[in-house]
Amino acid sequence: MTAAEDPPRIRREAHFGGRVVACFAERAATADAMLRAAAAENPSGDAVVDGALRLSHAELDAAATRLAAGFAAQGLKPGERLALLVGNEWRFVLTLLAAIRAGLIVVPVSTRSQAPELAYILDDCGAAGLVYGEAYAGILPTLDAAPDLRVRLAAQGEAFAALAETDPAAFVPPPLEEEGTAVILYTSGTTGQPKGAMLTHLNIVHSCKHFETAFDLSAADRSLLAVPATHVTGLVAILFAVLSVGGAALILPKFEVEAFLDLAARERLTYTVMVPAMYNLCLIRAELSDYDLSAWRIGGFGGAPMPEATIAALAGKLPGLHLCNAYGATETTSPTTITPPDRSERPDSVGRVVACGDVRIMDSDGREVPPGEPGEVWIAGPMVVPGYWNKPDKTAESFVAGYWRSGDVGSMDADGWLSVFDRLKDMINRGGYKIYSAEVENVLSHHPAVAEAAVVPQADPVLGERVHAFVHPKPGAAADAAALKAFCAERLSDYKVPDGFTLTDEPLPRNANGKLQKRALRERVAPHG
Repeated sequence: MTAAEDPPRIRREAHFGGRVVACFAERAATADAMLRAAAAENPSGDAVVDGALRLSHAELDAAATRLAAGFAAQGLKPGERLALLVGNEWRFVLTLLAAIRAGLIVVPVSTRSQAPELAYILDDCGAAGLVYGEAYAGILPTLDAAPDLRVRLAAQGEAFAALAETDPAAFVPPPLEEEGTAVILYTSGTTGQPKGAMLTHLNIVHSCKHFETAFDLSAADRSLLAVPATHVTGLVAILFAVLSVGGAALILPKFEVEAFLDLAARERLTYTVMVPAMYNLCLIRAELSDYDLSAWRIGGFGGAPMPEATIAALAGKLPGLHLCNAYGATETTSPTTITPPDRSERPDSVGRVVACGDVRIMDSDGREVPPGEPGEVWIAGPMVVPGYWNKPDKTAESFVAGYWRSGDVGSMDADGWLSVFDRLKDMINRGGYKIYSAEVENVLSHHPAVAEAAVVPQADPVLGERVHAFVHPKPGAAADAAALKAFCAERLSDYKVPDGFTLTDEPLPRNANGKLQKRALRERVAPHG
């Protein structure tokens, strides 16, 4: 019987001091218990596939216990922070599971970080240990700059390998608290220094249950990690989610179209989550019919709207694939809303609120608006983190009465479908008319010459802001500003039509997680007039 036919029981519980949230009544107490139970249910099934290396769930579970014992033998104590600067590979997964089993708080760090970013994160979280890929040895801080860092281990080095073979006979796993922090994930820090969101065991377990129930995940599923494991999507939506049901995590070191499709076909990919640009690249740079993708049933996406043109093209080429928006953030431990696989009739929506979630649309005075009216998206539930590490002031700014203020502009219709229009900071005010950049970008995506587009405000002394579009054409396609403007004028109200265009041969700038960096584009637009 599927989760949809036999929905899990939900009850209200008090958590994090002052919150009452809906929770799954039957659940694992901690992330470690969740993964242990899954391994016991499917011990011989693939847990990790990384190139030629395969680890079964039993092998991964035993290896995690040995490495956890090794961390304890190194003097790392429960509650201390272990930073993890490792790319997409099996050692990342092993270290993650082992550190949690040892009671450590894991701090994944983007492998695209520079030395100052790494030094800031290590100092902010007070990391006692660091496991790093040898390729990143050049950005490690000096001993003077990171005095709390007692243990440094190269993931591919002999010391780490020896630690991973520690005799676990004397190791006693410490007790773990459901509300205790398991992972600290640092936000991108587009304004000011990054903040460390504290993902608790309660948060992680509920997000995994949300993915399991929404997508009917089981031990038969095989998920492909093509986004960074250090991001909430890779960490929770793929690694934790698929391992929690006893399925397999297929590891791709970095996203390249041919490598992704080869691995997906060879290992019978069933489920993954990526950013829309990755799906678009698969359409542009490959012929999907050359690959056997018949097992791929769930294509989750998030981080940006999926252009309707991309959805239509994928539906034509992969009719068995359900494209499902999974809207969320680091602060919500990934999913807040999910498009049900059998409900594809609403491409304008990011889906329905997850089983234990609570979403309210609020005006600037903190009052809920009627259905269909726009406002800021406020999110509550057991998957919402308790706050930011060591930053009570930032926590107080962003968390109100148990709700996290997302900074997104959206609306909820009477049937419970959420639409997200824009970031508050990206909404364009042209002479008093509010323009959502996503709407204009969606129109541009339908132009046959457009590979990707981004719309940003351009300062104007008379109107306040004008609409400016950056367009990256498809290879070999002819595109010019006049034709693009005419295309938009046929499909949009006149005030929404871009006033200016920048055509670029280079792909639009994205961060390590594949999200469009609109701040960089805004800085490239000179004021009008």
